[in-house]
Amino acid sequence: MYSIRNHLIFISIVAINVISILNAQFDPGDIAYETDVNRRGSTAGAMLEIGVGARAEALGGAFVAIAEDPSALYWNPAGITKIKSLSLQITKTNWFIDTYFNVMDLVIPIPSSRSTLGLHIASLDYGENPVRTVFRPKGTGEYYSAMDLCTGIYWAYFITPNISTGLGAKYFNQRIWHESGSAIVADVSIFFNTPLKGFRLAGTISNLGPEFKLDGRDLTRSMDIDGRKDDYFNIDNVPIQLKTEKYPLPVLFRFGLAYELEFGEKNSLQTAMNFNHPSNNVETVDVGFEAKFFNTYFLRAGYHSLGADYAADGLTLGGGLKYKLFHSMMLTVDYSWSDWTILSSVSRLTIGISAN
Repeated sequence: MYSIRNHLIFISIVAINVISILNAQFDPGDIAYETDVNRRGSTAGAMLEIGVGARAEALGGAFVAIAEDPSALYWNPAGITKIKSLSLQITKTNWFIDTYFNVMDLVIPIPSSRSTLGLHIASLDYGENPVRTVFRPKGTGEYYSAMDLCTGIYWAYFITPNISTGLGAKYFNQRIWHESGSAIVADVSIFFNTPLKGFRLAGTISNLGPEFKLDGRDLTRSMDIDGRKDDYFNIDNVPIQLKTEKYPLPVLFRFGLAYELEFGEKNSLQTAMNFNHPSNNVETVDVGFEAKFFNTYFLRAGYHSLGADYAADGLTLGGGLKYKLFHSMMLTVDYSWSDWTILSSVSRLTIGISAN
């Protein structure tokens, strides 16, 4: 028994020494493969990632914990509980290469039930383009059009005077010539007005839903499937249906914080941050700053996608004006400019009107 125990001790000591030697001479990093693979471009429905509202975009998209105008339906639906009167907002965006992104947001408060309803309609119009083929590269004389459309209905509710939650259902449709696809997705959000005056926290998850694919009559073809007509004299016009792949839509998780420092009743300085975790890209941070003067004039600046190894978007600037009409209505006009480096820049104009 004593001899067996000595042998076990001896074997253990030898094993420990061998492992120590191997660890000293072998670095797993020496055989690790370096890769820069990420999730970029792994989803469909890129239109669902385009920011809404000139004010929000002038703040670099750091709007999740501010969310106090109708564009909150995109950034954080729970924020519409802060809107106390019927409000309508329209945003026109000159997107890339002569495409246009237009949005209408309507918010309807229901004070008796501590809740608020919202309606969101957005479209990305690609315009008309000539149909080209391999044999007719200058065009066949036909033109095709393409458009993305998103419509959504939202409900937000005050859980407590300082905590609200929002739920939304959106119908997304994409059409390219005679092909189209659609899906229904959901948004979930929460907004917390903390006990520290001016400090707010919020979180959202957007575009939860099924995968998306295109289908349509242009995918029907008549062709020689095996390419052996000359060998076997078989039929070269076999009707076939091309199949497209399914892709997920971009799920966006955003956590935001904001702090507003007031200087009297009509002036303030507000700062905000978003922490973004998308399903199709790397994690990033957005920051924004807004100065308010006399409760009428606004200056804004921000920066998109901080922390990314590469991002085309970056600096954002803008301003706004709030003006009372007929003592019963409030008119807001906001403008933003966003730098997209090699893609030039993007301008947004938002006009809003609400009952005072």
